Amino acid sequence: MGGLVVRRATREDVPAIVALLTDDPLGAARETHGDHAAYLTAFDAIDADPAHELVVLEDEGEVIGTLQLTLLPGLSRHGALRAQIEAVRIASSRRGQGLGEGLFQWAIDESRRRGAVLVQLTTDASREGAQRFYERLGFVASHVGMKLPL
Repeated sequence: MGGLVVRRATREDVPAIVALLTDDPLGAARETHGDHAAYLTAFDAIDADPAHELVVLEDEGEVIGTLQLTLLPGLSRHGALRAQIEAVRIASSRRGQGLGEGLFQWAIDESRRRGAVLVQLTTDASREGAQRFYERLGFVASHVGMKLPL
C-alpha cells in the first residue's frame, strides 16, 4: 500500500477513529463526537485482550482508516479459529482509492498468520456498496445475520 502504514491503534487514536465511525450516514446517527469516555473504556477493553486487535490505516501521520480484528476460538470445524472483521471505515475523502482493499488484505493475511481458517464479517443490509465490495474480495453471503438490541 505504498507509504501507508497499518498499525495497532493507541488511546490517542480514539478521537480519529470516532471521527471515522461518524463519517457515514449510519454512524452519524448512532455515534457521538463530543464525549469520548465510553469509547476510551471500550478501547481499553479491546487493547487488553489479545484476541482483539484494533488497527488504524495511517498516511503520513493522518488516520484515514480503521478496523477491528477479533479471533474467535470455537469447537465447530474441528476446533477452528475464526477471524471476525468489524467496524471497517475509510475516510470518505479517501474512498475509491483501493485503501479498503489493502486494509482487508492486511486483515486476511494477519488472520491466516494467527491460524484462523475462516474470516467472517457482518454488514448492515442497507450497505449495498459495501456488500458488492466484500463480494469482490471473495466473501460469500452464506448466512443471515441477526441482532437483538439490549
